[in-house]
Amino acid sequence: MGDGGKLVGIVLVSHSAQVAASVAELAKGLAGAGSAVPVACAGGTEDGGLGTSAGLVAAAAASVDRGVGVAVLTDLGSAVLTVKALLAEGGELPEGTRLVDAPFVEGAVAAVVTASTGADLAAVEAAAAEAYTYRKT
Repeated sequence: MGDGGKLVGIVLVSHSAQVAASVAELAKGLAGAGSAVPVACAGGTEDGGLGTSAGLVAAAAASVDRGVGVAVLTDLGSAVLTVKALLAEGGELPEGTRLVDAPFVEGAVAAVVTASTGADLAAVEAAAAEAYTYRKT
C-alpha cells in the first residue's frame, strides 16, 4: 500500500494536448475514486502544436509528485524518447519516476484505478503493463 495515504502520481504524455486531457478525463471518470489521484498531462508543445516537450513533461511530473512515485505513460515514439532522455539526464524528474510500458488509454485507466486504492508504484506500473493483455476479440 501507499505511504501514509499519499497516492502515486500519473503523467500522461501525448503528442496532442487534447488527447492527453481526454485520456485523463476518461481514466479519472472510470476510476470513480480516482478523482483523488494526482494526474497531469504533458500534451503537445509549449506553443500548442503537436509534439512533445521535455519542459512540459518535467513540470507535469513535479506537479503530481507526492513522494511515493510517479508513473509516466506515453503515446508514441518521440514521447517515449523524451521521457527516456529526461530519466537519463537525472535531476529533471522527481525521484521515483518511472516510464511505464503500457498501452496509452487502457494503461492510463488501469494506472489511475490502481493508484486510487493507495497501491505503490510497482503495483501501479504492473496494472498498467497488464493492460497489454486485454483482448478485444
